Amino acid sequence: MLRAAGAGLAMLALSACAGGQYRPVADTPVRIGKPYAVRGTTYVPAAAPAYDAVGYASWYGSESGNRTANGEKFRPGWITAAHTTLPLPTYVEVTALDSGRRIVVRVNDRGPFAGGGRIIDLSKGAAEALGAHRQGVVPVRVRRVEPSDKDRARLRKGKPAAMLAPLPPRELAALRARLAAGER
Repeated sequence: MLRAAGAGLAMLALSACAGGQYRPVADTPVRIGKPYAVRGTTYVPAAAPAYDAVGYASWYGSESGNRTANGEKFRPGWITAAHTTLPLPTYVEVTALDSGRRIVVRVNDRGPFAGGGRIIDLSKGAAEALGAHRQGVVPVRVRRVEPSDKDRARLRKGKPAAMLAPLPPRELAALRARLAAGER
């Protein structure tokens, strides 16, 4: 029994060396994390099961190969995002307020830290899927969702989740008004 346990530990150690310094893409464990400060601002991660905010999204893609905040390898073409306080990983629906287009995104990193009302940084792949890759910053709604197991699996492999219908014009107008009023 000790020999089997020792062999298992040796295999784990070797797989850690072979896999590099990145954590495998997985939905567990979910990490909330401790408060942290960036550029003089303190962020306090929280569970936030009812998270629903309007603001702005930017996108990033030149950090290819870097480690995300939850330890995974950043892949710019995948449908991922960075958020300052949501647990890692978390799934969110992102709606472009200019078009009503919606996508489900897997949050696996921390950011944005640029200000200007930015509430999420999208990977290049997510920005392209949302139709926002030509703009630097776009108005969005971000709300936490619990996608199907099939969509979770697709996103963990870098593929997009099932297409969502655009938001109805009446709902879109209400969200635009909320943003214009400065509500989050």
